[in-house]
Amino acid sequence: MPWPHPAVPSPTLALAGWCPLSPAGAQTTQLLVEPPWRPAVLWDRVTLTCQGSGTAGATTWYKDGQRWGQEGGNNFTVTESGTYKCERPGSGLSRPVIVSNDQVVLQVPARALLEGDTLTLRCRYRQDKLVTWVYFYREETELRGLHNGTELSLSPLQLNHRGRYHCKVWVNNSVSQRWEESAPVTVTVHVAAGVGWTLFFLLLLMGVIMAWHRWHRVAARKHQERVPPESLAPPQEGEVLYTHVVSSKQGQRLPRITVPQAPRVTYAELRGPQGRPRECSDINEIVP
Repeated sequence: MPWPHPAVPSPTLALAGWCPLSPAGAQTTQLLVEPPWRPAVLWDRVTLTCQGSGTAGATTWYKDGQRWGQEGGNNFTVTESGTYKCERPGSGLSRPVIVSNDQVVLQVPARALLEGDTLTLRCRYRQDKLVTWVYFYREETELRGLHNGTELSLSPLQLNHRGRYHCKVWVNNSVSQRWEESAPVTVTVHVAAGVGWTLFFLLLLMGVIMAWHRWHRVAARKHQERVPPESLAPPQEGEVLYTHVVSSKQGQRLPRITVPQAPRVTYAELRGPQGRPRECSDINEIVP
């Protein structure tokens, strides 16, 4: 008989509290947890260690927002569930670490998760009792269901793996058969330092190349505007120089070109005295 499929979980508040790696050189107080999983579970032997500037004897511990009785030491073994913080006088207050005592707990590594890492999700039932089916979710989307398995690995991590994760287990015992659900855990994926610097330099290089091309185009355009047009050489003998052409349209007729013609000359014959043709001697008679 197939096991029933879990229903989509209702929204719940996300768990907070983990101890990420601090940036190189940063003076911050860190609260380290062993085993290195978050949230920690009370049925493990959980040890908290406070690291920061100043002496270990100056460590102040807080539980659930209140100053707690563990004074002086920089580490101790947890015997109660709750939210823990520590404070060192030279580096301030640490981030919170949650120690859970829930029936079902989803755990992720208690370290900074970078792009390219492997994320292991652990779904644990109280005291690690055997469960038949485990389903993992990101937000409201089912990732995978495992039969007789409690861990799911996501690799390589990408920025779109950020979000809230939770799990459900199918409990089958002599008392009842039911689904039980964990509280969600927020997963943050950071950009690796080397990848971040490489991307920065690539973007910077692209910006420089684009700026150079733009400057080159603007300089070329300004140069063309400043250079005067070349003067025309005088036409040689037999050449025709056209300074400009005027086009006119009258209806759909092509413009007519007028070709100059030789002048027309009319010759007339003048008669001499008594109606005879003039001779050269007649001209001599007229001209004194």
